[in-house]
Amino acid sequence: MPFSTLRGFSDRLPPEAGARSGLRHRLREAARLAGFQELELPSVESLELFQVKSGAGIAEELWKFTDKGGRAVTLVPESTPSLARVFAERAKAEPLPVKWFTVARLWRYEEPQAGRAREFHQFNLDILGAPGVEAEVELLAAASLLLDRIGADGLYAFRLNDRDLSEALGRGLGASDLPRFFRALDNVRKSPEAELRAELAASGLAPGAVDRLRGLLSRSREGVTVAESEPFLAEIEGWNLPPPGPAGLERLRQIMALLPHAGIEDRVRIDLSVVRGLDYYTGPVFEAYARAGDQRALFGGGRYDKLIELFGGPPTPACGLAIGDLTLELLLRAHDRWPAGEPPLDTYVVAVTPEMIPEATAWVARLRRAGVAADGDLLGRSLSRQLKEAARRRARRAILVGPRELARGVVLERDLATGEQRERSPSELAPGA
Repeated sequence: MPFSTLRGFSDRLPPEAGARSGLRHRLREAARLAGFQELELPSVESLELFQVKSGAGIAEELWKFTDKGGRAVTLVPESTPSLARVFAERAKAEPLPVKWFTVARLWRYEEPQAGRAREFHQFNLDILGAPGVEAEVELLAAASLLLDRIGADGLYAFRLNDRDLSEALGRGLGASDLPRFFRALDNVRKSPEAELRAELAASGLAPGAVDRLRGLLSRSREGVTVAESEPFLAEIEGWNLPPPGPAGLERLRQIMALLPHAGIEDRVRIDLSVVRGLDYYTGPVFEAYARAGDQRALFGGGRYDKLIELFGGPPTPACGLAIGDLTLELLLRAHDRWPAGEPPLDTYVVAVTPEMIPEATAWVARLRRAGVAADGDLLGRSLSRQLKEAARRRARRAILVGPRELARGVVLERDLATGEQRERSPSELAPGA
């Protein structure tokens, strides 16, 4: 009986698996350059952790089951609640601010489509213990560094908003159902105009209030730049919004003022339709999006100042972001920037005759001890077929181990791009091995 992968899951064969691994390696390197330290989290957690803390959207997508101990558990769908649990357990031992990154395999039972699968990798950056907007700017700057290092430079930008400002807009315009108002804002780019107006009206806005809000949203749809931000925010301030609107406006002002100093003012825009879906966001929120095409969201994040307390920890300001690997893949492939795959082999060792196999095996080991990526034949192939295999593996060179050269204590080094070859001694090819 033949078997196949389950729907929403994929096998990753060479060289694709190597390409993905290499991408995660570059993300890790960039995070460390930005001063983040790696945190490793479990793949299975208490079901309650995600039912209560992640909102209805993710709660409906959980891979949940009862374990052999009768406990209700789930495969982890996102990392932030787990991170909050860890920090709450050891908050007194951690000097602030904490800057952690995670690379996790996650699971969500959702409908597979482009950019979405039931199993995927996610890269998270989180800063805990920093109450000011400097943390948000640091996240945006670090995310820019990560994206640039994987080859996405010039392909993305960020949309920025504040949940407190969104709440104040809703209350000030008469919204009686704030969750529905937030959902309507979140769907501004997806909903037809009539449907959007109907949703805003259903949230409690009168027709005149809907018109007023639509005018403001249309002005921020293309993104309000740093240069445009002060008059735009001053106009909203003139609406005399109720609390917590003024606090949200002030945070946006401070962020926009810091962006030029972080060198990322060209890639951040204010967009009032950004509210993010998770219930635990409390202040500034943002999304990265593709500059070209449909400008689809790539990933998002924001501030979650109340989450640590829910796990028994002390009041702790916090913010973070989560980058899914599948949306990054779509972006990079669309612009022909997806990595080629497994890095090419440096050296392929060729046994010129069957009698040379032991010596060729010794050369492979010698090169590896010297830090050279090396491999050799395991199938007893002829000289010509070994050289074809070296080319298929994209090796830079071949080391030919032959009886005449062995008698003189040398081997032949062949450049597989030019065909040039010369005799080399062991000390030249593998110093110190």
